[in-house]
Amino acid sequence: MTGVLVKIGMLVLRLVVGLLFFGHGMQKLAGWFGGGGIDGTAQGFEGMGLKPGRDNAVAAGVSEAGGGALLAAGLATPLAATMITGAMGSAVFHVHKANGPWVTKGGWEYNAVLTAAALAVAAEGPGDLSLDHALGTERSGVGVALAALGAGLAGSAGVAARAKALT
Repeated sequence: MTGVLVKIGMLVLRLVVGLLFFGHGMQKLAGWFGGGGIDGTAQGFEGMGLKPGRDNAVAAGVSEAGGGALLAAGLATPLAATMITGAMGSAVFHVHKANGPWVTKGGWEYNAVLTAAALAVAAEGPGDLSLDHALGTERSGVGVALAALGAGLAGSAGVAARAKALT
């Protein structure tokens, strides 16, 4: 019974986090769910110093929607964790870090929880109820999670460096 519950728990975790990320990215890309679409997101990013705003809006939207879809499906799970980590790293750095940790003050705690969830899935693996498992491509472990964290944060640092160079 415990094995079945773990399988279902991992599926629920992937679906909730992944689908919410997908929706968040589609707010940026297509204006779904009350989002600003590319133009509105680009304008907001420009106001935060993320230049060029349009390029950053597309990158953030693709990272969030793509990473979320992959995570929900349990497909290319290490890549999904990398994309989510990169997007959350950028959100923390450019939006939330000055506000401290607590979300009630506009802080980064929620971003940290989402990053931890994605990295936990990368470390444990997406589970038996995933496309990675069905295709025999499942990769997991602490090394996989650390590589996803490092690659995501490196991508986020690249975005920050480019924005600074263009300011």
